[in-house]
Amino acid sequence: MAGMQANDFGKVAVLFGGTSAEREVSLNSGSRVLAALCRQGVNAHAFDPAEMPLDTLRAFDRAFIALHGRHGEDGTIQGVLELMHIPFTGSGVMASALAMDKWRTKLLWQAAGLRVPEYALVSADSDFAEIEATLGLPLFVKPANEGSSIGISMVKREGDLAAAYSEAARYDPIVIAERGILGGEYTVGIIGSGNEMRALPIIKIEPATEFYDYEAKYSRDDTHYLCPCGLTQEREAEIRKQALEAFRVLGGRGWGRVDFLMDEAGEVYFLEANTSPGMTDHSLVPMAARAAGIDYDSLVLQVLAQATLG
Repeated sequence: MAGMQANDFGKVAVLFGGTSAEREVSLNSGSRVLAALCRQGVNAHAFDPAEMPLDTLRAFDRAFIALHGRHGEDGTIQGVLELMHIPFTGSGVMASALAMDKWRTKLLWQAAGLRVPEYALVSADSDFAEIEATLGLPLFVKPANEGSSIGISMVKREGDLAAAYSEAARYDPIVIAERGILGGEYTVGIIGSGNEMRALPIIKIEPATEFYDYEAKYSRDDTHYLCPCGLTQEREAEIRKQALEAFRVLGGRGWGRVDFLMDEAGEVYFLEANTSPGMTDHSLVPMAARAAGIDYDSLVLQVLAQATLG
């Protein structure tokens, strides 16, 4: 795929917008991706699945997926593109569906020997007090199938888990309560496929809010992103290798992001994977790519060049 020219990609659909709770973020990401491709002479066009019939995708030779959340990074649109034989960016159907499901991601990572935060599934019939006692406070409560911190609450006081569960259950029937790991939040961008897959420099995230919530991700200018992240070269190399393994376990390809937490003792706990990362001005993969010497336009073209089927 190296050395591909703008006209080699044919007619490209940039998919963004969509119907998920992350529509606004996707509109931001996709418009930037579209502009970057057009700047480089690619025959790229906007395609919003919420407003255009999916059948009209047949007019395109390749698709750049800049959708986030349900129906965009959960394997759904990937399946449509597979059926139409249109090569697309990012992971395939299975990896996209698995990564979107935080619970099943944890099960796979645990089976592969990767450490994840201690957690419990929560339902309306759960003994909330017992879960609070077992996991300890603070804990985080989240819907299993949402992104961008939508529906997430931090529980700091005994008795507050019930309300946090109700908030998360608005977005998904599967709700996870997770022990708070408070030694630092980090992310690893990933680009490439197969033997050429590589991890980008680690970013440490320091929000001014209590945790890295939706506002801290997209609205505030006082969230600090540290790259270099402050770890030794040896420790960073070790974690980047583990992040690649975490991504491969899910079947990820093309590009993505793996988030992890660190406790006060320096132990790493893998949190979740993202198979259609944000591409906004606050987004982490473009930030990590810059630290690796890859500018935004080059990153977008590299991702597009990885588009494939199967």
